[in-house]
Amino acid sequence: MLRRKPTRLELKLDDTEEFESVKKELESRKKQKDEVDVVGVATSSEMAGATGGGDMKSREQMIHERIGYKPHPKPNTLPSLFGNLQF
Repeated sequence: MLRRKPTRLELKLDDTEEFESVKKELESRKKQKDEVDVVGVATSSEMAGATGGGDMKSREQMIHERIGYKPHPKPNTLPSLFGNLQF
């Protein structure tokens, strides 16, 4: 494998200004999202209380259902361990 010389990176003033502006924009988006989540949590909990506490699944259960994972272990019987072997 060929080795090459390390690439030199230079940080310019424009780059730092751009970074700061992008960082501020992301922080403002995060704050807006947090505000919406707080309002969304209150409304969803109110809706759950209004509907009688419906059949809410946990996030983990929804993921397992979506990917088809069934965490129930199989019984340790001879057919399940060795299949349907006939002698």
